[in-house]
Amino acid sequence: MLSEGRETLKEVIQAVTPIALIVLIVLAVLTSSPVSDLVNYCLGVIMLIAGITLFLIGVNNGLLPMGEAIGSDLPKHGSIYLVICVAFIFGFLATVAEPDVRVLTDMVEMVSNGGIPRDPMIISIAMGVGIFVALAMLRIVVGVPITWLFTGGYLLVIVLAFLTPAEYLQIAYDAGGVTTGPLTVPFILALGIGLSSVLAGRSALTDGFGLIGLASIGPIIGIMLLGILL
Repeated sequence: MLSEGRETLKEVIQAVTPIALIVLIVLAVLTSSPVSDLVNYCLGVIMLIAGITLFLIGVNNGLLPMGEAIGSDLPKHGSIYLVICVAFIFGFLATVAEPDVRVLTDMVEMVSNGGIPRDPMIISIAMGVGIFVALAMLRIVVGVPITWLFTGGYLLVIVLAFLTPAEYLQIAYDAGGVTTGPLTVPFILALGIGLSSVLAGRSALTDGFGLIGLASIGPIIGIMLLGILL
C-alpha cells in the first residue's frame, strides 16, 4: 500500500507540476498578484496534489475492485432485469457524485442568473448516463453490436439538435464531456469488464470497453430534452 501510494504521489506531482508552474508564473509576472495570493495558490496546489493522490488510491483499491465484483456477480442471479436496474442505479449515482458535473451545473446556473437551475441539470445528466449505462450492459449480455447503439444514439442527438433551444444546445455537448470524470469512468469500466469477463463468448477487451462513449451520449440527450421541456 505504501509503495503504491508513493508511486501514485509521484505520478500526480509529474502531472500537476507543469501546469501549476505556468499558472504561478502568469500570476507573478503578468498579473502582478500580491504575495498573499501566491502563497494561497501554492497551498492550494499542495492540497490538490494530496487530494488527487488520495482519490486515486481510493479508486484503485476500492472503486475498481468493487465495480468488477458487482459486474461479475450480476449474471449469476439469472435476471436481465437485475442487470439493467443495478447498472442504471450505479450510473445515476456515480454521475450525481461526479465533481465535473457539479462544476458545470454551478457555472451554468451562475452565468444564467438562475435561469437554468442546477438540480434539474444534474438529474437530467444522471438520468441520461444511467439509461445508457444500462443499455451498454444489456448490449454486453445480449451481444448487440456497439455500432447500433452509437448510430441510434447520435441519430437521436441530431434530431433533437433541431428542436433544442440554442442556450441548451451548447450546454448539452459540454455535459457529454463532463461525465468522463475521475469517478464515473473507473466505475463504469470496472462494471462492464466484470460483467463481460464471466459471460461465455464475451471478451473483456472487446465488450468491456466503449461504455464511456455510450454513456457520454446520455447527458447530451438529457439536457436537450430538458431544454425542450422547459
